Amino acid sequence: MKKQCRERDAKCQIRGIRIFFFLVVSFLTIHDPLSVVSAEEIPSRAALVMEESTGRVLFGKNPNLRQPPASTTKLMTAMVVLDRLDVQTVVTISERAANISPIKANFRAGEKVTVKTLLYAALVRSANDAACALSEAVTDSEEGFAGLMNQKALALGMTDTRFINPTGLPGGEQYTTVYDLARMMRNALRYPLIKEILNTRVSYLMTENGRAFRLKNINKLLWEDDAVVGGKTGYTREAKHCFVCAGQQDNELVIVAVLGAPSRELLWRESEELLGKGFSVRNSQEEPVIYFTRSDYNVSVRKAAYHTDSPLGKSVPHRKIAKKSRRRIKGNKSRARTNTYVEKTDKYQESWYQPAGEDGFNG
Repeated sequence: MKKQCRERDAKCQIRGIRIFFFLVVSFLTIHDPLSVVSAEEIPSRAALVMEESTGRVLFGKNPNLRQPPASTTKLMTAMVVLDRLDVQTVVTISERAANISPIKANFRAGEKVTVKTLLYAALVRSANDAACALSEAVTDSEEGFAGLMNQKALALGMTDTRFINPTGLPGGEQYTTVYDLARMMRNALRYPLIKEILNTRVSYLMTENGRAFRLKNINKLLWEDDAVVGGKTGYTREAKHCFVCAGQQDNELVIVAVLGAPSRELLWRESEELLGKGFSVRNSQEEPVIYFTRSDYNVSVRKAAYHTDSPLGKSVPHRKIAKKSRRRIKGNKSRARTNTYVEKTDKYQESWYQPAGEDGFNG
C-alpha cells in the first residue's frame, strides 16, 4: 500500500512538473518579444525600423551590412537638387539623359522640363532619365554630382554610404546600410516637396513643350495601406529588392528600411510586418531588438563594443543572447545553420558592429 502511494505521489510530481514546464513555455511563447518578428522571419539581407522623431532604432537586422542602394539613391539626388535649384527652373533634356536605361519616363532629347516635374518622375516612377537630367542641371559631370551626394551623406551622419551616380545604377563601388538608408529617409521627409511626391499615387505631368503623360507610383504599399505616407523602391540584380518607407500612427512616423529582399512580394510583406513591429515597440508592447546574422556578412562580426565616446555620448546597459537560428529554405536551397547575435537595447550605437567588406558591392 505504501509502495502504491509512493508511486502515485511520484506520478503526481512528474505530472506537476510537466504542467509547470508547459505553462512556462506557453508564457514565453506568448510574451517573448522576438516571437512577432525575428531574424529568421526576415529573408532580406538587412532591415531596420526607426522612430522618425528621435532616430531611435526599434528593430534591426544587420543594421550596418553594406549593400547596393539601387534606386533608393534617388532620395539623395532629390535632396541635393532641392538644396541648389528652384523647383521652377527649366532643364533641357540631353541626349545622354534621354538614352539612359532601363526605367525612364521617356523624356525626349531637347525637351524642356521643370525641376519639379523631373523630381516627380524620379521619385514616383523611379525614372533614370529624370534623375540624370537633374544631376546635369546642377553640375557638369556625374562624378561632380556624386561628390555633392557624398558630402550631403556625411553631413547627415551617413558614414557607411557612398554614391557614384544619381540613379543607383550599377557601375563602380557604391553602398549603403539600412541604418544610413533610414537616416536618409528621415531627412528627406523634412523636404515638404519630397514628402508630397512620395505620397502621390498618380502624377499627371507636362513638359514645357506641351507633351503630357501619366505616371503611376510603383510603391504598392501606398495603394494598400493608409498608414503608409510614402516610400522609395529600388532594384538591381546585385542589390535585389530594396525599399525605404514611412508609416504614420497617432501623429508619429516610423521609418522602415529593407535591403536585399529576394522578391518584390517578400519586400512588401516584410515592410508591412516591420511597420507593425515599429508601432508595437513605440506603444511599449514589445522591446527594441537588433540582430546580427553572421552568414549575411562577408567578414566575421565582432562582439558589441560600447564606448563613452560613442555618437550617443554614453554607454548603454544591454543584455546579449546567443542562440541558434532556425534552418530556413530559400527556393530549393537550405540555408546553413548559423549563430545569431541579438542585442536588446533602446539605443543604437554605431560602434556595435564590424563593417562589412566593400568588395563586390557595386550595384
